[in-house]
Amino acid sequence: MIRNYIKIACRSLWRNKVFSIINIIGLSIGLTACFLIYINIKFELSYDTYNKKFDQIYRVAVDIRHANAPVIITPAAFEQIGPSLQQDYSQVKENTRIAGARFLVQYGAVKYQEDNVIFADPSLFSVFTLPVIKGDVKKGFEAPFTVVITQAMAKKYFGNVDPVGKTLTLDSKHPAIVTAVIKDAPANSHFKFDMAVSYATSLKAYPRGPANWAQIRGFTYIVLPKGYDFKDFERQLPAFANKHYTEADRKEGANYDYHLVPLKDVYLDALRGGPERGDLHNIRIFSAIALFILLIACINFINLTTAQATERAKEVGIRTVIGAARKQLITQFLSESVIICLIAFLLAILLSSSLLPLYNQVSGKVTNTTIFTNAYVFHLFILSCFIGVVAGLYPAFVLSGYKPAAILKGRFSKSGKGVLLRRSLVVMQFAISIVLIVGTIVVYSQLNYMRSQPLGFQKDQMLTIDFFSDTAVQRRLPVIKQELKKISNVISAAASRSLPGFGNGNSESEIENKAGNLQQMLIDAYYVDQDFIPQFEMKLAAGRMFSKTFGTDTSTAFLINEAAAKSLGYTTPAGAVGRKLKQWGRSGKIIGVLKDFHFQSLQEAVKPLSISNDPDFNRVLTVKVGSTNISATIAAIQQKWKSLVPERPFNYRFVDEAFNAQYSAQVNFGNLFMYFAVLAILISCMGLFGLASYSTIQRTREIGIRKVFGASVTGIINMLSAEFLKLVILSSLIAFPLAWFAMNKWLQDFAYRITIGWWVFALAGMAALVIAFITVSFQAVKAALANPVKSLRAE
Repeated sequence: MIRNYIKIACRSLWRNKVFSIINIIGLSIGLTACFLIYINIKFELSYDTYNKKFDQIYRVAVDIRHANAPVIITPAAFEQIGPSLQQDYSQVKENTRIAGARFLVQYGAVKYQEDNVIFADPSLFSVFTLPVIKGDVKKGFEAPFTVVITQAMAKKYFGNVDPVGKTLTLDSKHPAIVTAVIKDAPANSHFKFDMAVSYATSLKAYPRGPANWAQIRGFTYIVLPKGYDFKDFERQLPAFANKHYTEADRKEGANYDYHLVPLKDVYLDALRGGPERGDLHNIRIFSAIALFILLIACINFINLTTAQATERAKEVGIRTVIGAARKQLITQFLSESVIICLIAFLLAILLSSSLLPLYNQVSGKVTNTTIFTNAYVFHLFILSCFIGVVAGLYPAFVLSGYKPAAILKGRFSKSGKGVLLRRSLVVMQFAISIVLIVGTIVVYSQLNYMRSQPLGFQKDQMLTIDFFSDTAVQRRLPVIKQELKKISNVISAAASRSLPGFGNGNSESEIENKAGNLQQMLIDAYYVDQDFIPQFEMKLAAGRMFSKTFGTDTSTAFLINEAAAKSLGYTTPAGAVGRKLKQWGRSGKIIGVLKDFHFQSLQEAVKPLSISNDPDFNRVLTVKVGSTNISATIAAIQQKWKSLVPERPFNYRFVDEAFNAQYSAQVNFGNLFMYFAVLAILISCMGLFGLASYSTIQRTREIGIRKVFGASVTGIINMLSAEFLKLVILSSLIAFPLAWFAMNKWLQDFAYRITIGWWVFALAGMAALVIAFITVSFQAVKAALANPVKSLRAE
């Protein structure tokens, strides 16, 4: 019986080749898009699940509150809070600390600047699942000047030689022994590193003055018992912290809020995420897109199957008369549906495997290198069977429900309900497609808006060399700058600790507000030399800039931006000039207020910023070059750098590239959104093409008679197209408010954003109409140009 069902199904599919091909291709494209999105979402939701204590690990986060200032939300914690928690509470089984670091690492003649380094406690390797290949990550890692490296780093420095026991030199002055080699961190880890340096090294080599229990530094993780109520434990943290405060801690004038973030939430935590974080909004958006594309493909199947009801009616009547039960007919039609979906499944496997590398490239993240892992193919197979059954249910029940007597007497007519359903489904298809078209336009408009907005500083032709705060280089900076400016195409050079788009530090500060009181603030902080502000062409709102003619500028002078002046209550920038400012043990006055400039992406509002002239804090050298012969200029700068600073590698970037790199996640999102929108439109057009083909076939005699009576080709094309174009217009009216609501909500994540204008909807609606007209008119033109004599003879 099953073999018979399959045989009949295959004959039916072959008899209706065009519609079968449309169904199969549409479903295979839909399954492929859905499958690739599914792999990406599954990867995003799998972060940190490889850890054996995944459901027991919590990150401690401390938010900072100052009077008359917004709460500063951080993923970091007090440096001593982890050990203190384990000491005071028996339920805290383990704790570990991680702090970011950067070193110039050398072994023999091999030397690299390593940015992906952490300071860590030995407990890091018992809290997190980081498999050891060789060596000791516990006792051997407790001592100062010991390091643990990954497989990749071991290969990079030592080749095939066993690195355990070997010595690496950090920053040309700290010999550190390799105690162990571990596997590279999985791709789905929220923190990754190439080298872990013992926390004891940090305390020994980089002493930070008097102990301050409330000093915020790095990330802290604790392990609680399984099933423990971490919220109840979180409520105990304020009293615990108050017990450990000293007078030195209290004088900072800050208040703190304490949070425990479960490891399962760390990667997707929008407020307290670390350097690598996901976006839950994007996951939801792509989940919806996957469902929409799959829904469009299923609508095609239902529409084309029910549209052929007239052709299948006699078959149903004859089979019913000779004894076929309705259950058997339903099984027959469902088998056809499932066969189509299984063929589409095989095509989707081939497409997904071929497109996965391109998908990884567009998304900016390698989610998987093959689809044949983690039962992905099995999941797609189950999904295909499910779609085959669900999408085939309605056509199966409709086709099997025809009355054989009426059919065989020739009294069968097309159902008005069926026509209404098909039109409704077409409207739904194009409504979804138009929403995606509007979304694509809005996403790209927002990206272009952020890239084209004035930033308040000059970023073009700025080449920056990172010397990582090397004190030896800092002392030679005046000479280095002077020598670099001798190169013909070099315009100027300036040193600083931070650059727009590169990230910056912050500082606990006391600043005199409008009321004359010293206000506690954790303020973003830049440290620059006198040439920095003129080189970047930043504008002054009030007061003066740093100057070499004022010898005290390097010790007592500060600049702030307009956002800082406003946050302190000053109605005009001039009101802040001359006010007191204390920061990092320095006491001085505000000598000027800079106009706001975007030192972060335009997704963030401009924050209060302080700028001080401190040569000891400089970390990067920025060289402004001419717009011609850039390659030759870079080569000349590199040669000069090697002669002046032979101990430091020439690591350079362009400021504009680094600034624009902040938008890479949004660019990847926009590209994926566009590609999936195109796929949705393509599948919708395939369904519309099929329906138009069928409608044209059904009206062959009518078209022939109209032509005999003098109807023009244009008139026939308009007649055949109008029905479908009306449906697209109705789709637009439904889609526009939905698209506005969805995209307006997406734009709320941007501090500086576009307003969705009427032209976006006009463009999207017009695009949908043109696409639909081209799709339908192909069949309409073909029918209109056909010889009416042949059409009537065929009838």
